[in-house]
Amino acid sequence: MEFVLFMLKSMAVGALAGFGVGAGIARMFHVPDVQGMGAFRVMGELGACENDPRAHAKYGTQYLWSSLLTALGTGVLTQDVTSRIVPNWAAAILFKRRSAPEEALYHPRRMALLGALLGMAVVALLNGAFWMMPESTKAAAAAVLIPAAKWFVHPVMPAIFWLAAMDAGKRTGIWGTALGGISHFVLGNAVPGIMLGIFIGKRVEDIGWNRATIAWVAFILAALAAVGFARETDLQLLRDMDASAPSWLIGVHDFFGTGGGGR
Repeated sequence: MEFVLFMLKSMAVGALAGFGVGAGIARMFHVPDVQGMGAFRVMGELGACENDPRAHAKYGTQYLWSSLLTALGTGVLTQDVTSRIVPNWAAAILFKRRSAPEEALYHPRRMALLGALLGMAVVALLNGAFWMMPESTKAAAAAVLIPAAKWFVHPVMPAIFWLAAMDAGKRTGIWGTALGGISHFVLGNAVPGIMLGIFIGKRVEDIGWNRATIAWVAFILAALAAVGFARETDLQLLRDMDASAPSWLIGVHDFFGTGGGGR
């Protein structure tokens, strides 16, 4: 009974995630006429398959095996499930029946419904495989894969995204470097900031400095500042500089309950 409930929860999570990513990637092809939910990072990989159903299917399948190994070794689902497997398989199925991109990859309702079904199946498969693996095997796999995953996430991924930002142009490189540095300082991971820098840099190159662009920059900086404040990054910086935090700053942190104040 416990396994059945576990699988039902997995299917529910997979359906919700697949629905969101399916609709999101399809809506990205209608920007700027349609704004809202999107899946920015998936577009490049889908475009590389050039609307070929076999290419989409092969691309998604190769990440299924790596995601399965990660799930078996660590018990977690990687971002490849939603950003590579589900959207590429959904595109492969739709392009098999319809050759026009407007009727397949660009169609939010079809991509959302098919993404929900595929997400349900993929997440249930990966979680079910982890559930049935012996505990001794899980412990041995985790001892090897978790350190390797940490090395990949922190030194390797930020370097790859930073090089991509630099290669995309001067503005994109500057914004990617700046926001990546802030993100690393605040979050301990530069990738989110680099991705936001790529978004801002390309927007400035394509549209220029209008009200919407300024609003996006202000929102991103405010979000990073809020996260940094919640994590007491400002107080930690003062401590690293052997400086005492002013009483009013400690009082503000105590008022919002963001942690240990100046301790």
